[in-house]
Amino acid sequence: MSTLSPKTPGWLDWYRAPSRPRFTLPPGTVDTHCHVFGPQAEFPFAPERKYTPCDGGKEDLFALRDHLGVSRNVLVQATCHGADNSAMVDAVRAAGGRARGVATVRPDITDRELRELHEAGVRGVRFNFLRRLVDTSPKEDLATIAARIAPLGWHVVLYFESADLPELADFFGALPTPLVIDHMGRPDVTRPVDGPEFTGFLRFVAGNDVWVKVTCPERLTVTGPAALDGERHAYTDVVPFGRRVVEEFPDRVLWGTDWPHPNLKSHMPDDGLLVDHIPHVAPTAEQRRRLLVDNPMRLYWPEEATGPARPARSEEREEADEAVSSAP
Repeated sequence: MSTLSPKTPGWLDWYRAPSRPRFTLPPGTVDTHCHVFGPQAEFPFAPERKYTPCDGGKEDLFALRDHLGVSRNVLVQATCHGADNSAMVDAVRAAGGRARGVATVRPDITDRELRELHEAGVRGVRFNFLRRLVDTSPKEDLATIAARIAPLGWHVVLYFESADLPELADFFGALPTPLVIDHMGRPDVTRPVDGPEFTGFLRFVAGNDVWVKVTCPERLTVTGPAALDGERHAYTDVVPFGRRVVEEFPDRVLWGTDWPHPNLKSHMPDDGLLVDHIPHVAPTAEQRRRLLVDNPMRLYWPEEATGPARPARSEEREEADEAVSSAP
């Protein structure tokens, strides 16, 4: 039996006693951004990983799903597992049709391996452009893989820093698949929501086939998780950014918990509080239904989707362009 690696020094474990949310999630809610870590004894972490986390396996994820009132999950391959998707695929299969997966793959993956992933429930691949988590820019690999997965109807999930988007936008826009942007492109929430940086991000979304995850206020916040006046209204500095995206792209927004919250340094969030953050960025029932149910079902379970059809691409782009054109 191999010796298990110790956690990265200072690693914050996920919160094992999340509160019960006050906000009741609508039936059919999908958590479109969560992960599994191991367990390490069963699914070893990749030798090239940048961090060693605590265990956070499928049983723990499913328990959180039921506690929060989530119906389905989309499991995104964690970087600590590299391109070995075994833990993620195992969890998707164990969910009995209530989960989909987003994999990490290499350019030399075979067609048979791609088909096997598709049959297991994978519907996208993720590429990480954060310099602290990857050694080199994966542009060439991404272009090769995107061409391979396009016939499967998959999409590409992108993780990058907001400051890097201008140099990556043309490359991203030329990819032959839909794009899903993690965590609103990681905006600097100390800057104005109508400032040039976030407006540039919105214009990129408006001009391309892009979906946006309105996720991870705990990663973006400067003010922190403190609730105001006893109300469950935390991460208030992130709210204007999430609300802006939800208002301008109601049919292209997604939500997720990011459980078990890798690489957080300041605090570990209460997942119940993250659910209670939703009504602040999506104030109306219609917005919440699209964000939590209709949009993720169209993207990940299109054969079961029953919500309103997404607007024609040209019409949607015109409306979005008009919405952001008035910003500085």
